[in-house]
Amino acid sequence: MKNQSNTNTFNIHYPMKKLFMSMAVALMLPISVLAQDVQLNVHPDQAKNVIPKEIYGQFAEHLGRCIYGGIWVGPDSNIPNVQGYRKDVFEALKALEVPVMRWPGGCFADEYHWMDGVGPQENRPRLVNNNWGGTVEDNSFGTHEFLNLCEMLGCEPYISGNVGSGSVEEMAKWVEYMTSDTNSTMAELRRKNGRDKAWKVKYFGVGNESWGCGGDMTPEYYSDLYRRYAIYARNYGDNRLYRIASGANSTDNNWTEVCMRKIGHRMNGISVHFYAVRDWGTENDPETGIPMGKKGWALTFTDQEYYNIVSKALQIEDCVVDHMRVMDRFDPQKRIGLLVDEWGTWYNVEKGTNPGWLYQQSTVRDAIVAALSLDIFHKYTDRIKMANIAQVVNVLQSMILTNEKNPMDPCVLTPTYHVFKMYNVHKEATYVPSDLVCNYISVNAKEQIPTVSRTVSCDKNGVMHISLTNMDLNNQHVVAINIDGMKVKSAEGEIITAPDVHAFNDFGKADEVKPVAFKGAKVDKKGQLLVTLPAHSVVTITVK
Repeated sequence: MKNQSNTNTFNIHYPMKKLFMSMAVALMLPISVLAQDVQLNVHPDQAKNVIPKEIYGQFAEHLGRCIYGGIWVGPDSNIPNVQGYRKDVFEALKALEVPVMRWPGGCFADEYHWMDGVGPQENRPRLVNNNWGGTVEDNSFGTHEFLNLCEMLGCEPYISGNVGSGSVEEMAKWVEYMTSDTNSTMAELRRKNGRDKAWKVKYFGVGNESWGCGGDMTPEYYSDLYRRYAIYARNYGDNRLYRIASGANSTDNNWTEVCMRKIGHRMNGISVHFYAVRDWGTENDPETGIPMGKKGWALTFTDQEYYNIVSKALQIEDCVVDHMRVMDRFDPQKRIGLLVDEWGTWYNVEKGTNPGWLYQQSTVRDAIVAALSLDIFHKYTDRIKMANIAQVVNVLQSMILTNEKNPMDPCVLTPTYHVFKMYNVHKEATYVPSDLVCNYISVNAKEQIPTVSRTVSCDKNGVMHISLTNMDLNNQHVVAINIDGMKVKSAEGEIITAPDVHAFNDFGKADEVKPVAFKGAKVDKKGQLLVTLPAHSVVTITVK
């Protein structure tokens, strides 16, 4: 490709940090772009790593209306339900093919005492959720309700154990209660409470955010606690726990280093949390005059804010690469997994809602963030074994929304939900390496973002799928795709976009943003695939 006079082109299969360092000047894209301005070269012969389905994990915390009014309404509710699970939400999650769900937190996990959530509903104690808005928690959704939901959805449960305010004995008995088929006291209590056969529980987190709301610990202190707690989280029968250490806050590589040194292979995985959030202080939005608040708004954002959030989301690549580099020093065989078990966008709560409930809308911008984040995770599955977007219903970058004011209204599927469903073709497919050459857009004096992101994979039947995201707000881009050893015969797929990047789905207008048939792919006489990506769009195509 030839460089245009005011455009730089770069290969983007390296982490963004390296690219930023190599760029002396950040230049804006021209208003119009030439045909075939993006080149994608695909290398099927280099494919080896399978994308774990757990990359598409969900997170359900006792926070706001995620559990109560979102997932759970109770069997006696007049809202249509399936054994107490809100019916439309349950059906939407079933259709999404959720592979793993993390529960009960989050910050809530380290104040959660599991015995409060088992036994007859009328006998369960009530408590105040001090972390999230002072909501009264009635414990009607507990261990049985969560694990039964996972069974009904066909997904793996991921339990977060209480290290911050719990005891070793409490955690040990919870594992026994859930997974032991002996005649021990805990197993017999489970049977008394209505569950004869033990559940299968694979993923078990030993604490959450132990550097913050989970105990405000140093990594040295937490590492010692992990070793003590984890040894009593035993395997029963053929159930084998995948024990996960509470990992770093974003880019805190020292936390990872200490845990790798002091815990080592006593853990199967270690987590990291990263949110696409910008601290805007208290200045007013320059277009609307509305105070932006600390995190900006989900719906009223400027072009600059759009690019800032997308740029921040892309920085998750540098974050995970830096943590993986630390892990490689201690574990070159990559036996310990990295789990990005909290990620997503984070804005101010919608006006008129409880500030502690973290309810925000989801626009096309969030769909783009979801797609590019998944693209990044796919690249590093030799180390990244799970990711859990925050959160599944009514909280932060959620899949599903329910109406607080009119609970009988049908639930709404967000643009992020549609991206996850569109990307299902990549689950358990083999990741195909590719080289992408494209233009860059300047965000500020120090940051640039590429115009296009991508994932290429081949499923178990050898069918290739290519996902492309155009991050450019105003310009379409034409991607010329060459696949080594293959002449493309046909390509068809779906697209998620809208005329306005602020578009979102809401009660009464649930289909403003949804996948539709994509008509922008064609094959030239040489078997090269040309894909025209509209501005701010996500596309997935099947190539034959």
